[in-house]
Amino acid sequence: MFGTYLCADAGINSLRGVGASEAPRGTLFHDYTVDRNGLLQKVNLIVATGQNNLAMNRTVAQIARHFARGPEITEPMLNRIEHGIRCYDPCLSCSTHAAGRMALNVRMIAPDGHVLHEMHRE
Repeated sequence: MFGTYLCADAGINSLRGVGASEAPRGTLFHDYTVDRNGLLQKVNLIVATGQNNLAMNRTVAQIARHFARGPEITEPMLNRIEHGIRCYDPCLSCSTHAAGRMALNVRMIAPDGHVLHEMHRE
């Protein structure tokens, strides 16, 4: 009798493994390399949030161009930015916040580079 615990004894059949799996927000790519003892030597993950980063940035820029009026950031503008980011379901920690409660740090920057206005939401 082995007791109540289940033990698995697996040997190494390859020093490298690569895979992909679909997740709600896009494809997750895995790339693992191990040594002869099975200890991880290198791990490379390509997650959907990183793949969607350019599109999220462009969405936020488009929202800013359309809704920025004057030198101040308003709460309705923050809500629009939040909505734009949520379209990409960036990660569990952001997507599970109630609407209007996503942590944000938004800066309005003038063409010469100085900060016109900054607004934080924790």
